[in-house]
Amino acid sequence: MLASCAGGGANSSQQQSGTVVIAAEPETTTAVAAPAQVQDAATSTSTNSFAAFDFGNGTKLPPKATLSIGAAVFNPGASVAYVPVTLNQQTPNTVIARVITVNGTDANKAISGYQYKATEDVVIFRPGDPLRQTVSVPILDATDGQQFSLKLREAPWGANQGTASATVTADADAAATAPATWGFRNPRTFRTYGTLQYEMTPSTMRWSDAGWSGAWSTALSHGRAQPANGETGLYLDESLYPWVEPPLRYTDEGLVFHTQKLWSPITYNGVAYNYGSVVLSGHNTPSTHIGYGQYEWVAKMPTRRGSWPAFWLISTSGWPPEIDVYEGFGYQSYWDFDRHVSATIHGGTGGVRYFQRGTNIQAEQAYGMSGFSQGFHRYAVDIGPEYITWFVDGLETYQSVNPFRGFRFYPIMDVAVKTTGSYDDGSGDMVVKSFRAWAN
Repeated sequence: MLASCAGGGANSSQQQSGTVVIAAEPETTTAVAAPAQVQDAATSTSTNSFAAFDFGNGTKLPPKATLSIGAAVFNPGASVAYVPVTLNQQTPNTVIARVITVNGTDANKAISGYQYKATEDVVIFRPGDPLRQTVSVPILDATDGQQFSLKLREAPWGANQGTASATVTADADAAATAPATWGFRNPRTFRTYGTLQYEMTPSTMRWSDAGWSGAWSTALSHGRAQPANGETGLYLDESLYPWVEPPLRYTDEGLVFHTQKLWSPITYNGVAYNYGSVVLSGHNTPSTHIGYGQYEWVAKMPTRRGSWPAFWLISTSGWPPEIDVYEGFGYQSYWDFDRHVSATIHGGTGGVRYFQRGTNIQAEQAYGMSGFSQGFHRYAVDIGPEYITWFVDGLETYQSVNPFRGFRFYPIMDVAVKTTGSYDDGSGDMVVKSFRAWAN
């Protein structure tokens, strides 16, 4: 959030019609007494290919894998074709790629709806997964020699792009491409295995200008504005600017983070601001700080163009590192508050960012999640010594090896403003119903 990590282009809402073939082994949900007993594929040190990597005290991250689509063969008369999607090496983070079928181009072209069923899928590789998956495309009535293609809709998230398109051919004389059927794990479900260290309630939630041990700060650790980040809003405090609309207030729904267009500009550090942002930072509230553990917010997102809601974590020793649990890039034209989610890590030292990596996905298509501005949803992160794992509504949406081992973090929740327009469409408010932190 200290530096924009938005990315990608428009995402399609087309429904999936094919499937990625994976093993259907369910993840255990048995409660555990300590982190050492969590032994699923996401957290077990025995499956961590990067345990010996030198993370440079949070300044280095293993290189991305490269994702490619491979050529495939199916036999005429088959009901399905299996198309390989591969990584060239183990991945240190979740890789997400959207793929789509394309009609053939020559005399032997196969046409969707006639020879095969048009397919759009999301392919997900998690750390520790095998390096080959297959996308299944239903075959309707293809004859020998007919062909179509499978291609990437855009560059994959979390990986470099290799071969972006490959041909799928009906061949009576060749061995059909085999499906990938084993070794993949299901997404984790969010669970806490630390001690509840902090819980936000209307009776205990406090805030003030600088914050203190019992109150959050209404400013970031470095002040009330981030002009270098392109933000056009000033982080307000009603006690400092009593004429503005209250930036924070409790209602029956929860704690409202209210953004606004100011009726008169406010000058701060020589810059005139026409918009009001709102933030609560825990940098002076030690009870919110954790090293390894879990954070979870329950919130309803805004819808206004130019709003930039976020839940993020900053190292108590200074920025970077940074872990973005959620950001809503409302200043980007493609962003859909009801369907998109994101997750990012920023590494570096001494105020200099050396890397950032994450994902920005259409969650409705990838995970069947939507309605983030229509109702309350859960946004959580689990910081472990081996992996950082992100969750939405209890389901894993992203994972990365943890380059920030030994760091402690404090939480921030805010809605920034990044616009020069009228800022009056939809709602510019985020409502947080609950926030909790568990320390391992």
